[in-house]
Amino acid sequence: MAVQREIDYEIDFGNPEVTSGISVFSREFDTAFAYHGDDLGTAYTKNHTVFRLWAPTATEAYVVLYDRWDGEPSQTIAMNKSEWGTWLLEADGDLHGKYYTYKVLVGEQWNEAVDPYARAVGVNGDRGYIADLAAADPEGWPGAKPPLESPLDTVIYEVHIRDLSIHPDSGITNKGRYLGLTETGTRGPDGIKTGLDHLLDLGVTHVQLLPVFDYSTESVDETRPHEQYNWGYDPKNYNVPEGSYSSDPYDPLVRIRELKSVIKALHDQGLRVIMDVVYNHVYDGYRVNLAKLVPGYYLRYKPDGTLSDGSHCGNDIASERLMTRKYIVDSVLYWARCYGFDGFRFDLMGLLDVETMQEIRRRLDELDPSIVTLGEGWDMETELPEPLRANQHQASRMPRIAHFNGFLRDAVKGGVFDPGSRGFIGGDDGMAQNIRKGLASGIPYNDEIRLFADEPDQTVNFAECHDNYTMWDKLMLAAPWDSDDIRTRMHRLGSAIVLTAQGIPLIHAGQEFMRTKYGIENSYNSPDSINRMDWRRAAERKHDVWYMKELIALRKMHPAFRLRTAEQIREHLFFEPSPERTVALTLRNHAGGDPSKHLYVLYNARDEQVTVELPDLGNWRPIWGQAHVAALQGTALTVNGIAMIVLEIGE
Repeated sequence: MAVQREIDYEIDFGNPEVTSGISVFSREFDTAFAYHGDDLGTAYTKNHTVFRLWAPTATEAYVVLYDRWDGEPSQTIAMNKSEWGTWLLEADGDLHGKYYTYKVLVGEQWNEAVDPYARAVGVNGDRGYIADLAAADPEGWPGAKPPLESPLDTVIYEVHIRDLSIHPDSGITNKGRYLGLTETGTRGPDGIKTGLDHLLDLGVTHVQLLPVFDYSTESVDETRPHEQYNWGYDPKNYNVPEGSYSSDPYDPLVRIRELKSVIKALHDQGLRVIMDVVYNHVYDGYRVNLAKLVPGYYLRYKPDGTLSDGSHCGNDIASERLMTRKYIVDSVLYWARCYGFDGFRFDLMGLLDVETMQEIRRRLDELDPSIVTLGEGWDMETELPEPLRANQHQASRMPRIAHFNGFLRDAVKGGVFDPGSRGFIGGDDGMAQNIRKGLASGIPYNDEIRLFADEPDQTVNFAECHDNYTMWDKLMLAAPWDSDDIRTRMHRLGSAIVLTAQGIPLIHAGQEFMRTKYGIENSYNSPDSINRMDWRRAAERKHDVWYMKELIALRKMHPAFRLRTAEQIREHLFFEPSPERTVALTLRNHAGGDPSKHLYVLYNARDEQVTVELPDLGNWRPIWGQAHVAALQGTALTVNGIAMIVLEIGE
C-alpha cells in the first residue's frame, strides 16, 4: 500500500502478498521475519565479499557498485532471497575500494539506500565502502585499557571534538579534528595546558564525546566542514565515524583510523572514553536508510499514520521491535569491540524500551563489565506504552544503568525551563531538601529523601552539560546584578556539590573556567565563537581551573564520597541540622582506605556569617575551604560567605 505523507513523494509499505499477508506494522511481523544471525552487512576477503540485507517486504534486491563516492554505477548485481526476510549475495573478486548501496523494490517503489550495517562510507555518508578495515588500525592498536574498579570512581568530562581545539589560541595543530585530541604538549595563553594535557591535569577519568557517528549532511557538509557547526544529534550512519572531524573525509578509512587514534591516545594516558549515542530517532524519518529498506518497520507511528515524535526531532525509533532492538544492540557491541569504547551515553533514553536497555547491559557485561552505561531517562511522550519506557520510573528494572539527575541540576542552579530561578547556589529558599536527595544519589535514603535510583551507580550528578544554559549563563540570566566575585563563588559551590555527591559526577567541558555561551540556551548549531572552549578565558580563570582540579582530587582521595551501595550510604551518611540556604552532612566510620574517620561537609549558599553546631565526634579540623572558616571552637563552626567547607577527624 502507498500512503501520501507530509512530504513531496509517496511511501510504499509493500505488497502484503510478499509477506503472506502479514503487515509490516503488526507484531506478527517479528515472529515471521526476525533474523538472528550475526552476518548482516558485508564480510570482505580478497577473493570475495558476502552481502546480507534484511528486507522482508522487498520483492527484488540488488547490490549497486560504484567506483567513486560521487560517480555513476559500475555494476548492479541481483541478490538472492534467503532465510527470515534476508537477501544474500556472494560476489567474487577483490572489491576493496568499491562503494556500494542496496536497491530494493518495495511494492511499486524503488528505493536505494546505504547499508545500515556499513562500517565505512564515502564523503557525506551516501554510499557504503568495501574494504579490509584492519588497514585502518593505527600503530599499536588496540593497546591496553586503563583499569576501573567501579563506575562510582568515574569523573566524566563531556566534550565536543571540535569545541576542544578550534579556538585560535588552543595551541593545537589539528584544530576541530579528531587528531586535535591526541596532541600532547599543547599550550595556550600564558602557557596554560590545553587539549589532552588540560584533561590530564584536571584529573578526570572518562572523556565523554558528543556524537562521533556519521550524522546528517544538512547539519555539517563534510566537503565544507568549517562552514557549519552542529552537535551531531541527527544520526545518518550509525556504525561509521563522522567525517567532518577527519583530516581527509574523502578517504573512508582515515576517519576510522583517526577516531581509533583518539581512543588509543586517551587509553595510553589513563583516560577512558564514553560514546554519546543517539538511538532514539534518526535525522529524517523518510530519507534515512532504515526507512527506505523496510518502510514502516523501524519507526513508531501514531494511530492516524503519522510518525510518533517524542524526540521533537520528527520521529521515534521503534526499539521494541525485534530487528530494531537487534540493530541497536549490534551497533553498541560493534563500537565497544572494534573501537574500544569504555561507555555509552544514551541520548533521550526514556524513548527507548526497557528490554532493549536490559539486553545492552547484559551483552556488555559479557564483553566487559567495566563498560559504563548512562542515559537521559526523562519521562517523554511516545507511542510506546508507559510501563515499557526506559525512563527513571523504570530504573529499578535497569540495574547498572545510570540516569542523569535533573532534579539535582535544577536544585543547584534553578530550573532549566525557569530562567528566573537561581537554585540553591543563587540563594533561592526551599532548595535544601532537593540538594539532599541529590547528595544521597537519589536512592531511597528515607521516606522523605528519595528519587528514582535503587543504587548509587544509577545516578549521574551534574550541574550543566551541552544542553540548556551553562551554570554561569544561568546565574547571569537570573541575577545580572550580582558581582563577578559572588557569581564565581556560587558557581564553585555548584561544582563542589556535584563532585562530593554520592553517585557518578559529570562536568561539562569548560565548567572549570565558568564556561559561557553568551546567553545562548541551545547552541546545537551556533557558530564556533559560541561553542568553542575559550582557552583565553581558561587562562584568565586559572584559579577556577585549579579549584576544579582540587575538587576532583578531593573526591579521589576520600572513598567516603564514592560509597558503593545504597546500604552503605544509609549507614554512613548523616544529614546534620543547619540554617536555611545551607546543607550539612557527615560521613561517619566509613571504610575503604579513607584517610579520615569522619568527614563533615557544609554547603553554604548564604553570603553572610553563619554558625553551625558540629556533631561531637572528636576534634574537627578544616581540610577544604579554610579561607571561609571564621572560627572553629569545639563543636561550633562559624563560616563567612558562599562556599563548601569540609572538616575531618583523622583515624
